[in-house]
Amino acid sequence: MKDPTSPATSNASSVVWPPIAVPGQGLPRNRERTEQQHDSAGATADASTGVPNRNTLDTQAAETSTPAIVPDSADDAAPDAPEAADGGSTAGAGAGTALLDDLRTAIGRYVVLPSDEALTAVTLWVAASHMQPGLQHAPRLAVVGPTKGCGKSRLLDVLYETVHQPMMTVNTSPAVVFRVIGKNPPTLLVDEADTIFGPKAGDKEDLRGLLNAGHQRNRPAWRISGPEHKPTAFPTFAMAALAGIGDLPDTIMDRAIVIRMQKRKPGERITPFRSRYSVPELHALRDRLAGWLVPLRGTVAGAAPKMPVEDRAADTWEPLVIVADLAGGHWPARARAACLAMTRNEVVQDEQTTLKTRLLRDIRRVFDQEGGREALRSQDLLAVLIQDAEAPWAEYGTKGLNAYHLANLLRDFGISPANHRFENGRQAKAYARNQFVDAWARYCPDSSRPASTEQPAGLTRGKPPAPPSGSLPTGPPGGPAGPRPTR
Repeated sequence: MKDPTSPATSNASSVVWPPIAVPGQGLPRNRERTEQQHDSAGATADASTGVPNRNTLDTQAAETSTPAIVPDSADDAAPDAPEAADGGSTAGAGAGTALLDDLRTAIGRYVVLPSDEALTAVTLWVAASHMQPGLQHAPRLAVVGPTKGCGKSRLLDVLYETVHQPMMTVNTSPAVVFRVIGKNPPTLLVDEADTIFGPKAGDKEDLRGLLNAGHQRNRPAWRISGPEHKPTAFPTFAMAALAGIGDLPDTIMDRAIVIRMQKRKPGERITPFRSRYSVPELHALRDRLAGWLVPLRGTVAGAAPKMPVEDRAADTWEPLVIVADLAGGHWPARARAACLAMTRNEVVQDEQTTLKTRLLRDIRRVFDQEGGREALRSQDLLAVLIQDAEAPWAEYGTKGLNAYHLANLLRDFGISPANHRFENGRQAKAYARNQFVDAWARYCPDSSRPASTEQPAGLTRGKPPAPPSGSLPTGPPGGPAGPRPTR
């Protein structure tokens, strides 16, 4: 697989920001007058009680609380708005830097992300959602994990309270999504996405096509609509976060910033998410983000920041890097470092997935060659695999594939060696054929063979195979900084 990363770097440069609208107060040019009026309002307080005069406050509120007019899309933005440049802003950069720092801290308070880079990516993704109408690409956020209890739904809870115009759903149809996406699209938040795209979800190609098309602007979906059956173009452009167990379809993962969640370790603590105090805090951050970024939608329409990656990875990460450049400070460097690290991690993940699928096919071939044997010693299986000159196993690692490598590659499929007693009465670590039946059917089905409906010996219909003896490792190989398990 082609590695989209490249050593390209960029130097910080300046950009002049337009005035930032303050919700309820208008543009900053009125801020000084507003403060003076508030001071004078305070001076009219009743001398005996210290309570401001109601009539005075009502009059001043009518004069000062003119709502800011902000554009809903890049087309409605001010034509003379300056363009954003790579490297961030020098005017007002401190405010954006502090705001992203506060948002990053708040997200990290309620959920444990797998790495600092992932926390940075989620922070920038949330901020980018407030600039959707001005962006050229709408990156997906794929929040995946190997099991339940990894914090996927909790992360969506936090996103719901901080992103622009959230639309939360557990299961939905393409018709609904077509009709809620418009000129100022919502941010789609889809929980339990594995129920939409999983093996039992049925035909969801329309929804998958919508999510794929919505990654880029001007990719409408055409449908016959209305009593007159007129061809109608439905917008698809909208940012979306999808959470589920196991990887999402490849076409969606390729357009997503992938957050591979893990269960918290005993020492990792978070603040309980409670509506009475969590939601007001997050809403305050959401309002600050809107006050900062909504007026800047017009400035990012033609922005072309220097990216450390190429092709679709650059399209996906560009909105996040744009936000980081607007914030300035340490955020441009932090965003590009996260982009490079997480993109390379997914490249390695894809290569590992392909390698594991090749291993399953080769092991099936070995069992076929051995006739009716129900189990093979680990060492015997390794010897046959390494002898294949066209396979990568003789050169795997530093000295070729060994028993540890084999167990590590098969772990994600729920397959591990177990003690097995052979015909001669000797006992050894071995792999049983029935351990591979489910993985073969899912990851490398053989179209030349009819699908078998018979149950392996010792199993009853409706019950999964018994786990092998011994215990499985609780953490992914490589730790938080290494490749994550593929599901």
